Amino acid sequence: QVQLVESGGGLVQAGGSLRLSCVASGSIFNINAMGWYRQAPGKQRELVATIFSGGTTTYGDSVKGRFTISGVNAKNTIYLQMNSLKPEDTAVYYCKVLKGWEPYWGQGTQVTVSS
Repeated sequence: QVQLVESGGGLVQAGGSLRLSCVASGSIFNINAMGWYRQAPGKQRELVATIFSGGTTTYGDSVKGRFTISGVNAKNTIYLQMNSLKPEDTAVYYCKVLKGWEPYWGQGTQVTVSS
């Protein structure tokens, strides 16, 4: 089992910044990737960003150039630096870990961007 604890969400004005953190604990060997997804009310959950064990990163089209994912392997922690936030970034942000091919999800942290 893998436990994920997210933090850093909150309320911010458009154009502002937030940084999310996700710490993994438990059976944290054989982790292939960690990442962030988000889900806005009435919408499907979508990829925000992923960082793979080798350091490669991928981003959803809507956040490219504004968000940056980074990780600290030794601390089993990932961060999501979110800049130039827009109201459409409002959502619950979930941390996801891929252990082998088995996914684990965090409980989510709310990000609200006011116009």
